[in-house]
Amino acid sequence: MADDSSSTFQAGQTGLIVRIPEAESAVRAWRERLDPSARAGVPAHVTVLFPFLDESRIDSLASSALADVLGSHQAFDLRFERCGRLPEVLHLVPEPDTQLRQLTEAIADRWPEAPPYGGKFTEIVPHLTIAQGQDDAVLEEIEADLLGRLPFTSHVSSVELMVHDGTKWQERASFALGE
Repeated sequence: MADDSSSTFQAGQTGLIVRIPEAESAVRAWRERLDPSARAGVPAHVTVLFPFLDESRIDSLASSALADVLGSHQAFDLRFERCGRLPEVLHLVPEPDTQLRQLTEAIADRWPEAPPYGGKFTEIVPHLTIAQGQDDAVLEEIEADLLGRLPFTSHVSSVELMVHDGTKWQERASFALGE
């Protein structure tokens, strides 16, 4: 979830993601080697909001508010047909990304104390991270490998709340989108 390979995850940290199970066969081996969040137990995903509230703040009221905010957005399909790059990050590009941006904005509007990426970046760029902190030759090798595995489509019908327990990320709750 964090797009900074030097970051360390801490117990009680939370994040909101959409799982992309259709990506697992194409990206799992690369992510296990080159994405710290995969090694920490996070499945192939697009981050909706990270970091979110500390786990101690997610009580029944916060969960109910999350369910309301997310339930007001319709389920949608994403297509992944190309790779993209951010500084030191190779990722798959979800298209269209409008609904993902809207989910992030709605949650950040409801919880302004939890800006996307901790306020580190001004633009929301939805993406499925594959590798971080690698040189161009490695990223080109990964891109070449992935070309034969794309495109694929994923149906997004829920957002998962992930919590770091001090060792691994665990799914704590799943919030359905409207149908």
